[in-house]
Amino acid sequence: MRTVKLPADHPKVKTGKVGVLLVNLGTPDATSYWPMRRYLQQFLTDKRVIEWPKALWYPILYGIVLMTRPGKSGKAYEEIWNHEKNESPLRTITRNQSDKLTEMLGEQDGRLHVDWAMRYGQPSIPDRLQALKDKGCDRLLIFPLYPQYSASTTATVVDEVCRTLMDMRWQPAIRTVPPYHDDPVYVTALAKSVEQHLEGLDFEPDLILTSYHGIPQSYFKRGDPYHCHCHKTTRLMSEVMGETGKKLKLTFQSRFGPEEWLQPYTDKTVEQLAKDGVKNIAVMNPGFVSDCLETLEEIAGEAGEIFEENGGEHFTHIPCLNDSELGMEVIEHIVRKELSGWL
Repeated sequence: MRTVKLPADHPKVKTGKVGVLLVNLGTPDATSYWPMRRYLQQFLTDKRVIEWPKALWYPILYGIVLMTRPGKSGKAYEEIWNHEKNESPLRTITRNQSDKLTEMLGEQDGRLHVDWAMRYGQPSIPDRLQALKDKGCDRLLIFPLYPQYSASTTATVVDEVCRTLMDMRWQPAIRTVPPYHDDPVYVTALAKSVEQHLEGLDFEPDLILTSYHGIPQSYFKRGDPYHCHCHKTTRLMSEVMGETGKKLKLTFQSRFGPEEWLQPYTDKTVEQLAKDGVKNIAVMNPGFVSDCLETLEEIAGEAGEIFEENGGEHFTHIPCLNDSELGMEVIEHIVRKELSGWL
């Protein structure tokens, strides 16, 4: 290999390294009013999340939503907050995923760096991209942690990455992880997680809901593939799970505002099942890589209460893959596949 000698006054240049950035949705820094408001403002002013014209949406957002929702959301976050680390479970789990991936991949003779960021809140995408660049990473793999693609999740991560690159004179080469809703390793991990969870129960669920975060129907009608990706994940799971797979039923949760969202709604389905005499159900969240407010508070908490209040007897929430052995197998598999040719 030919060694190039730089002039004595040449600035030090770090190059030749590869970075992996895991990106999750986001988290407030605390549960009090102002941290919640900052987080919600950043989230709800993203045009990918709320596609209404600003002239229509902003008066509602600043006049009503950001006056009332921070208090309500803060109370909900308080119920699931990691008080030991003073942070949300989403931040704890995403950090763990990054640390464990670093161990699994190794340093590749010092060439590889793994980091993590949040689309909304801290640590931010611009900060972590710059940190990887400063370490000499001139090739970056961006991993939006969403198995099913939606413009309101995957695309907004890529948007923020591209905005950051616009301010860089020397841009790194970029790859982004595509949707992996039908990846066999991912589907099999989900199926195994259900099997492992059910083995620890003292009852057998009559139905297993696969509850995905919803999007407005208008987004789907404009061409967002999210609805199809969710249905394919559940269908493939049912095929892998055999007889147990016949119990799967797909629903959508977390709707917001007056629009119609993807249906059937999880909360309405849980309520109706109980009223119809179904006594035992389990709910899982295949679209969430990490447990968070929407899984721990909305499903494990609220949905369970709705089921029992309407006559149901046994309710269980199946945790997300998180940083479990199964979950890390999926993340490592996807990263190794997408880094092909770079390491």
